[in-house]
Amino acid sequence: MRAIRIVARGFRNLADLDLSLPGPGAVFLGPNGHGKTNLLEALYYPVLYRSFRGAPDTDLVRWNGDSGAGDGFHLSLTVGNEERPVAEREAGGRGETVFTAAFQRAARRKRIARDGVPFERQRDAIGEWLAVAFLPADLGLVQGAAAGRRQYLDRVLALADPSYLRTLARYRMALAQRNAALRAGQREVACAFDGALADNGAPLVARRLAWIESIRIRFAEECGTLGEPMSVAMEYRGTDQLAHREAWPAALARSLPRDLARRATMTGPHRDDLLLLLGDRRSFRDFGSRGQHRSAAIALKLCELETLAHDRQQAPALLLDDIFAELDGERQRRLAARLEQRTDGRQIFITAPRADELPPGLNLPVMRVEDGRVFPAAGPP
Repeated sequence: MRAIRIVARGFRNLADLDLSLPGPGAVFLGPNGHGKTNLLEALYYPVLYRSFRGAPDTDLVRWNGDSGAGDGFHLSLTVGNEERPVAEREAGGRGETVFTAAFQRAARRKRIARDGVPFERQRDAIGEWLAVAFLPADLGLVQGAAAGRRQYLDRVLALADPSYLRTLARYRMALAQRNAALRAGQREVACAFDGALADNGAPLVARRLAWIESIRIRFAEECGTLGEPMSVAMEYRGTDQLAHREAWPAALARSLPRDLARRATMTGPHRDDLLLLLGDRRSFRDFGSRGQHRSAAIALKLCELETLAHDRQQAPALLLDDIFAELDGERQRRLAARLEQRTDGRQIFITAPRADELPPGLNLPVMRVEDGRVFPAAGPP
């Protein structure tokens, strides 16, 4: 799918817009604070129907509320379905799909729809439109705590396979109920949820292990392509045996005294980590430079792109916010060359404060963002 048109009302600091999007994507240039990242956020919103910065919907509403959306926001993204079979495209008329999201702050109510037909549950809408976003905050995937890497794993696998999302939801529900019983000191009640944890935790661990095995070489290749001279590796830190349902009863029984003491479940995929290793098995986080951290985070995003393209048989859009910052000239050049390898025809949207902060070789249309308004501009950056 390719994004054709985005309409936004009352979203962040963006002026109300109705913008046609170029087929290959675009470079958005403009001063900091004028709305470039917010524009990428609007493009990504129909992937998960939430902010890619983790902000609640109430924070996405324009502060002054002066828009056609009233005290809320409205987003509409039209995508072309050229990857659908010809018969389906002909049956569907123009071969376009319109995803919409409308949020009212006072009522705290959100409505999402595809071609005007509401989704019954937000979970059913996730991944209908696919994009991969890189933000400067994604350096936390390398520098930060394990929770961010677990969230990365779960997002990639949930978008790649809706059954993973359903299993994850059931696991989290059982985990929350078991933890509530542990906090109340109810040993027997807590143990009653062990079966649900095992039923849903085992396939989560199995899927994570399978994904890491399938992508770890690609991760190393992407780091090398971006100019990393040292060897790199990706590993799963957890109990591999928990990929098998029969291993759970004994593991939970061993952990129960500690669970009761800490009033939380200490065993399972919610405690695991994705290890990123550099050279002779040193932690990227502890021993990598800032530029190496950024290269590794970008490589993770390219692995996400590869996974979604393979498993969903469509090319996700790539949304890159100030991606060339803090990379030396050689890594910038390599990244620009990597982005130009678009044999699947994916769209790429990139932001930067100024044209001189971009490397040569980006063959994308240019748009300028000033005071929340977007102005098309011809020519290369």
